[in-house]
Amino acid sequence: MAKKPAKFQMILLALILGGIAAFVCAFFVGSSGFSFAEFARVLDGTASQAMYNIFLNIRLPRAIGAFLVGAALAVSGCCLQGVFKNPMADSFVLGVSSGAALGATVAMTFFTTATVFGAGTVAVFSFLGALIAVLVVYNISRIRGKVSTFSLLLSGFSMSAMFSAIIYLIMLLNRDKMENVVMWNMGSLASMSWEKVAIALPAVLVCSALLMLYAKPLNIMLNGDEVSRSLGVDTHKTRRNMLILTSLLSAVAVSVSGIIGFVGLMVPHLLRMAAGPDNKKLMPLCFVGGGAYLLVCDIIARVILSGQEMPVGIVTSILGVPFFIFLLRRGRKGV
Repeated sequence: MAKKPAKFQMILLALILGGIAAFVCAFFVGSSGFSFAEFARVLDGTASQAMYNIFLNIRLPRAIGAFLVGAALAVSGCCLQGVFKNPMADSFVLGVSSGAALGATVAMTFFTTATVFGAGTVAVFSFLGALIAVLVVYNISRIRGKVSTFSLLLSGFSMSAMFSAIIYLIMLLNRDKMENVVMWNMGSLASMSWEKVAIALPAVLVCSALLMLYAKPLNIMLNGDEVSRSLGVDTHKTRRNMLILTSLLSAVAVSVSGIIGFVGLMVPHLLRMAAGPDNKKLMPLCFVGGGAYLLVCDIIARVILSGQEMPVGIVTSILGVPFFIFLLRRGRKGV
């Protein structure tokens, strides 16, 4: 029994150290060079104003934002895979990404100069679009007061297709705004700011902490609803509350970064293979591991092309698609 906690602690320590290393590396990567000497001058207060601006207003919020978005997507994916008992589930199966994309498309097309409570309309509209999408999907899949996993997944896929069609129609009628919409859908951390960090930080921390409180009931629910109810777990209430929290978590992440796929699919699976299926250990590992993973992907996105930056969503997709195919082939062998 002593080996399992030791293994968990070793994995957690490795992820923390890897996250710190990626966080530090993120300061030295970008279009404007940033050497160790300049970093030391920032720390001792002798750096130029331009260096302070790069460090404090560009690199630092971007690194913090990348970690928060990665952590949110990984924790959401971990919870949804447990709720649906489906290894292919991630944070976008409920129509979150398509709803957010529709909201962002509307904002970029019709409300380009407006602000809502001091925040940009793209972030606000994408957040609202994600929440509305989940609300619509949840109510469509509700039959006689109950929501089945199958109907929820089917409703999510159906509404995603409809939202995507509306997006394409808006783009077709407003071709001058098409480039902005396409770039947002690729997912990028280039526009991360302290305002976005201020929005994401409390939401990600609170929703992640609340989801971790459901780790024990989620472990029990893996044995089936009948067994769970016999052990005193209200499966309907637990599933509903977790879906609400994961939707909020995903909506916040998407609203500040655009659509970044496969983080919620890859990270929980890799950590589940390394640390086991216990959600009480898996969720904290996903929080740290997801943040560290997206930091690394963002660094790759900034250095892989000479003279320009690649949207981080492209990097996560390039890495995620082979892993997705691996899961499919692995599932077929197990049938």
